[in-house]
Amino acid sequence: MKKPWGGRFEKSTDALMERFSASIAFDQALYAYDIAGSIAHCKMLAKCRILKPAEAKKIVTGLEKIRKEFDAGQFKIDESLEDIHMNIENRLTQLIGPVAGKLHTARSRNDQICLDIRMYLRDEVAEIMQAIQQLGKTLLTLAKKHIDHIIPGYTHLQRAQPVLLSHHLLAHLEMLLRDKGRMQDALKRINVMPLGSAALAGTNFPIDRHYTAKLLKFPEVSHNSIDSVSDRDFLIEFTSAAAILMMHLSRFAEEIILWSSSEFDLIELSDAFSTGSSIMPQKKNPDPAELIRGKSGRVYGSLVALLTLMKSLPLAYNRDLQEDKEPLFDAVHTVKLCLAVFDGMLATAKFKKIPLAKLEASGFLTATDIADYLVLQGIPFREAHAITGKTVSYCLKNNMTLEQMSLAELQKISSRFKKDVLDHISITSSVERKASYGGTAKKRVLEQIARLKKELARK
Repeated sequence: MKKPWGGRFEKSTDALMERFSASIAFDQALYAYDIAGSIAHCKMLAKCRILKPAEAKKIVTGLEKIRKEFDAGQFKIDESLEDIHMNIENRLTQLIGPVAGKLHTARSRNDQICLDIRMYLRDEVAEIMQAIQQLGKTLLTLAKKHIDHIIPGYTHLQRAQPVLLSHHLLAHLEMLLRDKGRMQDALKRINVMPLGSAALAGTNFPIDRHYTAKLLKFPEVSHNSIDSVSDRDFLIEFTSAAAILMMHLSRFAEEIILWSSSEFDLIELSDAFSTGSSIMPQKKNPDPAELIRGKSGRVYGSLVALLTLMKSLPLAYNRDLQEDKEPLFDAVHTVKLCLAVFDGMLATAKFKKIPLAKLEASGFLTATDIADYLVLQGIPFREAHAITGKTVSYCLKNNMTLEQMSLAELQKISSRFKKDVLDHISITSSVERKASYGGTAKKRVLEQIARLKKELARK
C-alpha cells in the first residue's frame, strides 16, 4: 500500500527504516478502540454533511466487518503498514473501495492515536479499580475473620507493641483505597476527547466534536488542539498512580515474605501460591510475593520512561511519542496481574495464631503500657519512661519477662506501682486500651471494618 504521506516522496522507504519506525507490533492492541473511534468520527462527518449518508453507511459496515475479523482472530496484520490505523484503513479500502479514503477527513493520525490511548486507558483503569476493590474485600474478610488474633506490631523491624492482625491488614486496605482514589482522579484527565484536533491546528471542516464525544461517552472535549495532540500527562499521571500502587503491594509483599519465614512464622501460603526448590526438598518459597516485589520496578521504569520521553519535546506532535505505548501497556499488564495474584495469595493463606505466652516472651511488648500507667499516677512521661527502662533492664538481667515480674519486684523499682499495674502488663489489656479513634482496640477496629465495608460497597 502506498504511504498516506508519500505524495512528495520520490523514493520508497528503506526496509530498515520500515522496521525501525513500525509500531504495529504493539499498537494492534488498540484495534477495538481505533475502530470505535473511526465509527463515531464517520457518523459525525455524516451528521455534519461532510459525508453522504450512503458513504457513511458503507464505511461503518466495513469497519464493523473488520472488527469481527479481529475478534475472530482472522485479521491479517501487514507489518509493512506501520501501525494499526493504516492496517485498518488498508483493509477498509479492500472491502469498500476508494470511499474508505474519505474516513480520514478532518482528522490526523496524531489526534487519532490520542483518542485510542485515552479510550484504552479509561477501560483499563476501570478494571484496575475493580481489582483493587476485590483485593480490598479480601482484606476486609480476613480482618473480620481474625478480629481476636493478636500479633506483634513492629517499628524499625523490632517488636514494638501488640496489635490486632485485623488492624494491621486494614492499614494495607487504607493504602489501597488511596490508590483507588488516585486512579479515579486520574480518570478525570484521561476521559477527555481529543479527536478533531487533527494534526495540531484543528480542521477547516465544520465538524461537531461534542457530538463525537457524546457517541464515545466522553464527558469533556479537549480545548486546545496543539495541547490535545501533544499531551501525555494523563499517561504519566496514571503510571505515577500505578507506581504508588505497586509500591504499596511491594511493601505488603515484603511482610508476607518475612511472615512466612520460620523466624516470624505468622503465615503459611497455600501450595497453590508457592513454589519449591530444585535441590532442597523441604523448601516452600513465597515466590508470588517476591515476584510482586520485583515487578514494582517494571512499573517504576514505565513512569521514568514516560517522564524522560516527554521532558524535552517541543510542541506539538513528535514521533518520539510512538514510544509511549509499550511502557503504558507493560504497566497496565503488570498492575492487573499483580493485583489478581496478590488477591489469590491472600485469600488462600493461613494466618497462624501466636499463643499469648509466646507473645509475652517476645520483646517487652507492653513496656509502653507500663510507662502510660505511671503517667496516670501523675508521673511526667519522661520520668515514667526512665522507670520503665529500669524495669526492662531488671528483666533482662534476671532472664524474665514483664509478665513474670511480681508486684514486689515492681515496687522495688518504683513505689508508684500499685496492684492494678498487673492489668496493664497484660497483652490483651494492652490491645484493648488502645481505644483512641483509629487505634487497635477491638471496638475501634470493628468500627473501621463497618466503615470500610460501606466504602467498598460504593461503585
